[in-house]
Amino acid sequence: MSRAGYNLKQAFSQMGRNKGMYFTAILAITAMMLILGLFFVSFVNVNMFAKSIGKDYNVIQIYMKDGNTQEVTDAVGTSLEKITGVEKVEYVTKDQALEALKENWGDNGYLLDNLPENPLPDSYTVNVSDKDAANSVAETAPGIEGVDDVVYYRDTIEKLAQISHFIEVGSIAAMIFLVIVSIIIVANTIKLTVFNREKEIGIMKYLGATNWFVKAPFIWGGIIIGVLSSVIATGLTYLIYSKLTGIIGSDILRILSVSVVPAEQLTNILLIMFLCLGIGIGVIGSAISIRRFLNV
Repeated sequence: MSRAGYNLKQAFSQMGRNKGMYFTAILAITAMMLILGLFFVSFVNVNMFAKSIGKDYNVIQIYMKDGNTQEVTDAVGTSLEKITGVEKVEYVTKDQALEALKENWGDNGYLLDNLPENPLPDSYTVNVSDKDAANSVAETAPGIEGVDDVVYYRDTIEKLAQISHFIEVGSIAAMIFLVIVSIIIVANTIKLTVFNREKEIGIMKYLGATNWFVKAPFIWGGIIIGVLSSVIATGLTYLIYSKLTGIIGSDILRILSVSVVPAEQLTNILLIMFLCLGIGIGVIGSAISIRRFLNV
């Protein structure tokens, strides 16, 4: 414990003597982690949204024309049931659809109470077994007499999947690049600190100091850089993410049937991820610098 305390004391002492270099390193690594954090929260939310909409791959809405007779409406349901892969066909009146919409809007549902008339059409909700069946329904239904429109989210889901994949690949590429740059920054910062203590280190080695005794304060200095950068980057990501979700508003998100991951939940994950990343960067950067320039 006493040796650990000494190493920490030496690490903070050398940070005090080289405030400018350490501040610049912390600032640069914080900025890089912030970029990674924004990539991460974007990927998580887009991926969650894609999976949420992806559940609608097996659900298709068939909107009916106004003025259809009961005979035509029943015939549409019968035709839909005959399509291969259809598991369930449920008729939804416009009044039922409006009630469901009010419920979906939550506390803002009262805004729909004063409509002069119900603008929603009667419809059929069709559940299918797989994507091939969904495509078959989407292609066949428009040709059935009495059908006005077909709502199927295939294109939207595929585009969201592509966006999610792009963000994932971009995040990995950005992380690799930024980690390498961060390690170089830490290594250069420690290298300059080593140069400033070159005579002191020479005396320590002459008096019999072990390699670890010499290296430990510099490694702790790298760890401190990583930890401080991680905490600051996590806090900034939380503030930006909370601000954005606050501007959009939970009511609007509810009306649009879109949900986002809570900021607190993401912050906990980010803090752990950034701490591991920051400590790793600090240790690797310090070790590289010491081995190369001290040869100890």
